[in-house]
Amino acid sequence: MQHAANVTPGDRLDWHAIDWKHVYRTVKNLRQRIFRASRDGDLKNVRSLQRLMVRSRANIFESVRRVTQMNHGKDTPGVDHILVTTPEERAALCRTLSQLALHQVRPVRRVYIPKRKGRGPLGIPTIVDRCAQAMVKNALEPFWEARFERSSYGFRPSRGCHDAIQKLFSLGRPNTTRPWILDADIEGAFDHIGHSALWQALGNFPARGLIKQWLKAGYVEDAMRHPTDTGMPQGGVRALRSTQR
Repeated sequence: MQHAANVTPGDRLDWHAIDWKHVYRTVKNLRQRIFRASRDGDLKNVRSLQRLMVRSRANIFESVRRVTQMNHGKDTPGVDHILVTTPEERAALCRTLSQLALHQVRPVRRVYIPKRKGRGPLGIPTIVDRCAQAMVKNALEPFWEARFERSSYGFRPSRGCHDAIQKLFSLGRPNTTRPWILDADIEGAFDHIGHSALWQALGNFPARGLIKQWLKAGYVEDAMRHPTDTGMPQGGVRALRSTQR
């Protein structure tokens, strides 16, 4: 396995000396400000804060730490076979991500995981793409959190299966007027999402170009690259278990 160890002698970032409390507080504060601006309908302020988040040094640090140290997939490489495992490599990755506007997306590595009905495809981005996605997600997620329905639970921060179960239990108990529950699944939902609808929803989001690259990057399977004209891969960063309110 290769490692991203391209630190120059002039690098002054000491990974162990980073004030992580300050980093998380800064990111959380920006997420809360984006959430409030979205809730208040102040789109101009939302875009300004999102640009600030995407460029934030704290956001870079938080995203690199989450992807390379905390996430379950930290030891799973993408198509470049690169892992980031040492403090020096993380410092180098932070320098790379400080030039996010110049980042060129790589295709995902397709693998298959067991599902209830056979196997399902999973797209594994490179480590650097996962970190960039985490940075962009911190800017995009709180905007939509202020607008989503309270009764939705999938892939959302501070929400999970048990929250949905509790909601179903409260709605479906014997003394309510709702005698049934609909269990439905949209087959291949993620594989067939239309890109044009996503562009329209994103509007002038500051990192819109990067998201377009990720959607169009394609996937590699059996050493062959395949295009992705519709749909989106599953396997990138997931919802954070933290609140932005």
